[in-house]
Amino acid sequence: MKILVTGAAGFIGYHLCERLLKEGHQVVGIDTINDYYDPQLKFDRLKELGIKPEEATIWKKQCQSNLYSEFKFIRLEIQDRNEVPKLFKLHGFDLVCNLAAQAGVRYSIENPETYVDTNITGFLNILEACRHYGVRRLVYASSSSVYGNSEEVPFKESQSVDKPISIYAATKKSNELMAHTYTHLFGIETIGLRFFTVYGPWGRPDMAMFLFTDAILKGKPIKVFNNGNLSRDFTYISDIIAGVSSVINNEYNKRSVIFNMGNSRPVQLMSFIAALEEQLVMRAQKVMMPMQDGDVNQTWADVSALHDEFGYAPKVSVNKGISAFVDWYKYYYKV
Repeated sequence: MKILVTGAAGFIGYHLCERLLKEGHQVVGIDTINDYYDPQLKFDRLKELGIKPEEATIWKKQCQSNLYSEFKFIRLEIQDRNEVPKLFKLHGFDLVCNLAAQAGVRYSIENPETYVDTNITGFLNILEACRHYGVRRLVYASSSSVYGNSEEVPFKESQSVDKPISIYAATKKSNELMAHTYTHLFGIETIGLRFFTVYGPWGRPDMAMFLFTDAILKGKPIKVFNNGNLSRDFTYISDIIAGVSSVINNEYNKRSVIFNMGNSRPVQLMSFIAALEEQLVMRAQKVMMPMQDGDVNQTWADVSALHDEFGYAPKVSVNKGISAFVDWYKYYYKV
């Protein structure tokens, strides 16, 4: 297939592009490469895909990979109402995987406009382009954050998600509603994936795994929110990519649907820190902090629906995942 991957320089986007290219698909990737976190990490991910950083910096330039003949990259905002339709018209995509979004829960409290611009206006622009240029299938990233502080665990797709507690979560819930509407009105098949705390090599610097590893190795204290009384369904990147690949490569006839995509084995934050300390052979200096606005107490994915439809079965334990991340971190930062 000819596939558009938005957010291609992002953590999940980079890994997905690599997987799809190895499967033999043609892939066009777009990304804004913004400075929410260090853009150098994004350029280095693209370099792994054969895109020269000096070319990727140029807006609207189509860059050809020197590693994958079927990969092209363009620096572009998904909310660009002039260039995105041109891109769709030029390439005639068979499928779109929308991973582009302004990420981060806490950042959304201080910068809500950025989230509306990218996550809502940008997503609408992608939906409109799919509508007008004959794309019949859209796979898109939602988030476990839509469940808010639900105490009904494990989280099931059938339960109410009408009480988001961050702007980020509200925009992701909006995406799900917009996708459903476009399916109803225009027959576009839309599949939303609620990702649960994705981690692993090339991961985001604003996530706990990265923040904790960086601080511990540098002898700096780590902030432990809600005094450590949190749990997360940490999901390793290879399990996420295997799941997304299955959704992309297999037919599905229910037109509009949402799936959880997690590890389905929640880990207490203090146990997670202990496992990281063991891998680093170093003790963390912990600063106990109150709960942060927008954060949730727990996440736990019921993935039975995704397993039943696409055979999704996460394989990587948290201990193995932490070990792989630490190895990558030390290699990348030459620690």
